[in-house]
Amino acid sequence: MRRGRKLWAGLAAAVAAGAVSLGAATGLPVTAGAAGASAEAPPAQTARAQAPGAFAWVRPELPAPGWTELRLPGSPARLPVPPGWRRAHGDRGTRTAELIGPGGAIVGYLNATPRQGRETLADWASFRVEHNRDEGDREVLLLAAARGLDFTGATGSCVLDSYRTVSGHRYREIACIVAGRSATTVLVAAAAPRRWAAERTELRRAVESFTT
Repeated sequence: MRRGRKLWAGLAAAVAAGAVSLGAATGLPVTAGAAGASAEAPPAQTARAQAPGAFAWVRPELPAPGWTELRLPGSPARLPVPPGWRRAHGDRGTRTAELIGPGGAIVGYLNATPRQGRETLADWASFRVEHNRDEGDREVLLLAAARGLDFTGATGSCVLDSYRTVSGHRYREIACIVAGRSATTVLVAAAAPRRWAAERTELRRAVESFTT
C-alpha cells in the first residue's frame, strides 16, 4: 500500500490522496489558492487564501506542551504526536502514530509520508478521493476542501472526508499535502466517527503544528 496506512481493524492499507475541481459542480465548500499552484512551488511563490468554514482553524502552531515529534527519515518533516499515542510501524520512510482504545482497537491515526505520486496542491481534493476509492474504500464522501493553507514555512491543501473500509470500518480523516522549501509531504489525521468529537482537537493540533 503506497501510503503506509494501517487499517484500524488490523489490516494494512495506504494513505494517499484525492481531489477534484470542486466548486459549483459539487456544491462542496472549497477555498482556492492560486490556480494551478503545484506541490513543487516553494511557499514564497504560492498565493495564500483565507480558509473559511471547515478549515478556518488551520494556522501555523507549535506542538502543545508534552507532545513529541517523529522525524521522517531523510526529510525535515516532523509528525507531532499527542501524549498517550504510540508510535506504530508503517511503510519505509513514513512515520505513524496510533491511539489505542478499549479492547485494543485503533481509534486514532496519524501518518506522514513523503509525496510519492503526481498529486499537487491544485488537484489534491480529487486525487485523494480517487486514491481512497482505488484502495477499495467505499462510500467515500468529500466533506470539505481548501487550498492555500498556511503551515510553518510551507503551504498546503487539505480535505475532510469519510469512508468505509473493505473490512466495514468507518473513518473520518483530515488529509493534507504540505509543500515546504525542500520537501512535500502527505499528512493524515483520522479517527473513527464515534471518537471524532473527542479526538478532533488533538487531530487538528497535529495538523497545524506539522512541519516539512
